[in-house]
Order: sequence, then structure tokens, then C-alpha cells
Amino acid sequence: MYAYIKGIVTDIESSYIILDNNGIGYLIYTANPYSFNIGEEYMVYLYQNVREDEISLYGFKTKEEKDLFLKLIGVKGLGCKMALPMIATGSTSGIIDAIERENVLYLKKFPKIGDKVARQIILDLKGKLVSKEEAPTDNFDELIEALKSLGYKTSDINRVLKMINPTDDIEMQIKEALKLLLK
Repeated sequence: MYAYIKGIVTDIESSYIILDNNGIGYLIYTANPYSFNIGEEYMVYLYQNVREDEISLYGFKTKEEKDLFLKLIGVKGLGCKMALPMIATGSTSGIIDAIERENVLYLKKFPKIGDKVARQIILDLKGKLVSKEEAPTDNFDELIEALKSLGYKTSDINRVLKMINPTDDIEMQIKEALKLLLK
């Protein structure tokens, strides 16, 4: 199994890069191939996927992305082809926070992730992605105070908090919360 490969990017396509290392070109599927530049040297963290009919390399710019990818592909019903777009379109901290807060709506925004898979991700990974001392603090304090000042009850506010994207700015959070509270 490979941990990483250091080499020069020689080609970029829509779903992969070719990384040259000592005259050998490795085809590596990446979350964001266009974040690499042709002719530049990179250290790419790898995951080697071996199946009956295929051996593939999946690459990541950071170890954190690779670690999250490995956790995601361990979820029942979620393979490499579904986990890679999640890494591509979401920040690792945003995905982790959504899982910890049981934010199904945030997870469903990713390609091929429906309600069932989103709930399975939460069931399998909640509490396993961050240690207790790294657990995100409640960054909804400002949102809660704004909603209380508008006269909403704490129980109603807590009900909608898990459906709010924690990475949105406060204005977007308030708009989303008000939509949910009015339903």
C-alpha cells in the first residue's frame, strides 16, 4: 500500500492527474484535479483501491482529506466514487461538522447522496471523526440569540439547529432557520 508519492504533474484531466515519479506516470483520481498545476512538484497522499476488475489510486493534497475519505468509504453503501465528490465539493471541517450535528440536508447536497446514505453516514461516523477535546464548540450562539430575540422558544430553535449549515454566514443561517421555523 502507498502512503504518498512525490512527483511532477504532467497531465490534468477532469477526474484525475498524471504524476511523474522517476519516469513512471501514475494516474491518480483526485477530488479537485484543477487545483494542481502542470510542471509543479507535489506530494500526494494516496489510497490504493483494489477490486476484482480494477486497481485505482486516489490522491489527496492533505492527510486530513485522505483520513476523511478513508472514514467515508468505510460507511455501508458509500464507495470511492461517491466519497471523492464529497471531498471535492465540501470542506473537511464542514463535512465533519455536518456529521457531528446530524445535518442530513448538508450531506444530501453532495452528488449521489440521498436521505438513506446521509443517515447511514451519520449513524456510522458521528463521534468518530473528532476527539472529545477537538469537538466543535457550539458556533450557533449568535443564531440562537437572534432567534430568541425574535420570540422563538428554545425547544423550537433546537429542533431546527441540526438542519442549518454551520459553515454558512450568520445571515444565511438566520434566513434558513426562519424558513424552517415557519414550516
